[in-house]
Amino acid sequence: MSRSDDLVGPAVGEGQLPSAAQPAQWELLLHQARSARLLARLAQQFRDTGQQDRVPAQALRHFEAALTLAESQRRALQWEVHEIQRALGPLPGPVVLLKGAAYVMAGLQASRGRIFSDVDVLVPRAMLNGAEAALMLAGWHSTHHDAYDQRYYRQWMHEIPPMLHNTRATVIDLHHNILPLTSRIAVDATELLAQVVPIEGWPGMYRLGDADMVLHSACHLFLDGEFDKGLRDLCDIDALLREFGARPEFWQQLPARAEALGLSRMLFHALRQSIRVLGTPVPAACLAAVSGAAPAAPVLRLMDAVFARALRPEHASCSDAGSRMARLFLYLRAHWMRMPLGLLLLHLGRKALRGEPTAASA
Repeated sequence: MSRSDDLVGPAVGEGQLPSAAQPAQWELLLHQARSARLLARLAQQFRDTGQQDRVPAQALRHFEAALTLAESQRRALQWEVHEIQRALGPLPGPVVLLKGAAYVMAGLQASRGRIFSDVDVLVPRAMLNGAEAALMLAGWHSTHHDAYDQRYYRQWMHEIPPMLHNTRATVIDLHHNILPLTSRIAVDATELLAQVVPIEGWPGMYRLGDADMVLHSACHLFLDGEFDKGLRDLCDIDALLREFGARPEFWQQLPARAEALGLSRMLFHALRQSIRVLGTPVPAACLAAVSGAAPAAPVLRLMDAVFARALRPEHASCSDAGSRMARLFLYLRAHWMRMPLGLLLLHLGRKALRGEPTAASA
């Protein structure tokens, strides 16, 4: 399997597109981009770079339709954030938007053509119960009512069970940290909250600091274990690095912040894979600053091989005999990093008994 099997990574990262005389390649790019949830992002890129004329008319209609959907989601998100602001505004402490919601409300480049299915919010842990109660009064209710699921989220994870709105069916993931309480890598959430940035025009609403946004995205991608949106999430990291990296001091701040939070290994993987897949321009000095966090050479070769397969569109044209094994390996690795062995065996055993899918069956 060669990188050329993936048409989406080169198109997003380096603007490499099929020629107009290759309709079969354009059709394949459409299918791959749709499976990777990057159809709208490519459409936005075509607009931004004036490449619409290079896109065959039939294909362009699909891209533009996806962008229309993304713009509709953006408007819907702004309303949801308004309702969250009304619900949580009276509470003491910051309300921090994460991931896609933060990108959109802060007007970051990573939001352009970004699609998402829920709103991620971070509050101080001491404020968690009050925030959940306020959201319930505003129309959201808890999901995952099974007793084990409730214990799993509330005792071990970094968030409570997802909350679903009674009428709009929108979902909020309410966090108190960016990594599980049981994780082998611990992050002090108070350190994150100490450097949050106000969102202009939205009193009481915040986002993480620039470096922390990159580090959170890296944790989400490389420690979550679900790679069906892996390339999309890597594109988020690429967009954040390109935008924040316009400030030269950012490249000194990023590795220093990763070390302070204990996330240097995650940053190493994020930078390495973003460069390999998307051609992200990262200064050599920044790479050198995180090189000490690299795993041993044999482990690094293994991780490069599995990431090369997992960070592709989940489409038959990008898969080989090792793709399913690579995703299974990363799924198990993520759970190993998130839980001690006894809890991990209990959790995976319950999932198997309940017939829930894993990365191996994706």
